[in-house]
Amino acid sequence: MKSLIERNPLAKALGKLTSEFTKEDIKKYIIDNNIEMVNFRHMGRDGRLKSLNFYINSEAQLDKILSIGERVDGSSLLEAIDAGSSDLYVIPRYSTAFIDPFSEIPTINMLCYYYTNEGQILASSPEATLKNAAEKIKKDTGYEFYALGELEYYLFGPKDENKLFPAVEQGSYQDSAPFTKWNDFRDEAMQLITMCGGNIKYGHSEVGAIHTDEYDMEQHEIEFSPVPVVEAADQLNIAKWIMRNLANQYGVNISFAPKIMVGHAGSGLHFHTMLVKDGKNAFVNKEGELTETARRAVGGYLKFAQSLTAFGNTVPTSYLRLVPHQEAPTNVCWGERNRSGLVRIPLGWRNVRNMAEEANGVKVDIPAFINPQTVEFRAPDGSANIYLTLAGLVTAARWGLLNNESLDIAEKLAIKVNIFAHGNEKFQESLPQLPQSCATSADFLERDKQFYLEGGFSPSLIDNVVKKLKKYDDAKLSEIVFGDKAATAQVVEKYLHS
Repeated sequence: MKSLIERNPLAKALGKLTSEFTKEDIKKYIIDNNIEMVNFRHMGRDGRLKSLNFYINSEAQLDKILSIGERVDGSSLLEAIDAGSSDLYVIPRYSTAFIDPFSEIPTINMLCYYYTNEGQILASSPEATLKNAAEKIKKDTGYEFYALGELEYYLFGPKDENKLFPAVEQGSYQDSAPFTKWNDFRDEAMQLITMCGGNIKYGHSEVGAIHTDEYDMEQHEIEFSPVPVVEAADQLNIAKWIMRNLANQYGVNISFAPKIMVGHAGSGLHFHTMLVKDGKNAFVNKEGELTETARRAVGGYLKFAQSLTAFGNTVPTSYLRLVPHQEAPTNVCWGERNRSGLVRIPLGWRNVRNMAEEANGVKVDIPAFINPQTVEFRAPDGSANIYLTLAGLVTAARWGLLNNESLDIAEKLAIKVNIFAHGNEKFQESLPQLPQSCATSADFLERDKQFYLEGGFSPSLIDNVVKKLKKYDDAKLSEIVFGDKAATAQVVEKYLHS
């Protein structure tokens, strides 16, 4: 934790972890450091962080906004808010405070929860839904849900007319400069995200590289470290906000869209998950073997995988990504280290010798750490509502822990082969399929509505997600755009910043 305190200026100055911040801490920092503005950041219906700006003119004003928040027009921010009684409160969350890296005026940002006119947290908001789900699984099972996201994106750079060191299409995974042109952008983004409270594992270039007459497009990834699930969602949303602002400063476009061009790698937002109790990872035992708890969680993810796409794959181009042979899932199944599965058990540090000692020929003491073995859910993409997708995964894991059926599901849908390989066509066809459109995803969400309601989702939230997905009317989109580059480009452009 020391390194986090050193990298986050607020935590360093206050000598505290961000989770320990109080109102008085924030006040003290603002006063001691001549901070002039406070921005409340809250999530809108479009999945982007909104902003309410306060120029601080007195300590009394600062104390007031930190204590009781402010009013906003909820009907202009969220679905299902009646314009006749649309006022909501936005209440700051002190643990999310960070210095705005883009403001010339010294500014502190904080994420907010929405509250109703009766002073209750807005149950239909995605943030409240995730908070509720995290508290529910802890209460019912004793486990704390941890998560991390793999944030993939494309940068649209100007065409390299000199054609020096061109990136290889579909072959740029973990490439280095000069064959990638945007390492510096990624490095700066990682620095800013860390200073704003993000806990990053690593970054690298991804497989995608697209050359057009107008742009050279590069795909990159920033992967986070596992943290409590609400914190994981906050970090990802702040990261997307930072990266869009940084791209704007660079004068280039950035997109987290699921598909940029047919035939090229799409961008996913894979979520790795972990259940923790008493400071130990419940997904592996002392011998490093996968536990029954892990298999139960997997069974929960598989049972509700089709309806989880309603939160994790929210635009028509999501379903142009979920196609065979692009390391994107199409079937409901799972396996260890198998990238053709929907749920994957990635390589962990199980049953290994002291590799660093052997590689270096000197004694290496390995520090104590929580076994980082995770269970990865690979369907979501950059269009995901991050709070709702994670809330859905938490709710599915809770179901798996509490229902023995989850073990049968995990046993039935386990795979040990590449389902896309020649000769496995019949096996692939025997597996349940993920939806192939927003419209179908909405149907599955309606089918599983009661499950989500029992997990703490509000009826109005579910109804509005279904309504939004069906409004796309995209059941035949794949047929319409197949082989038509102009039609595909038009659809991609429409959802480039979803």
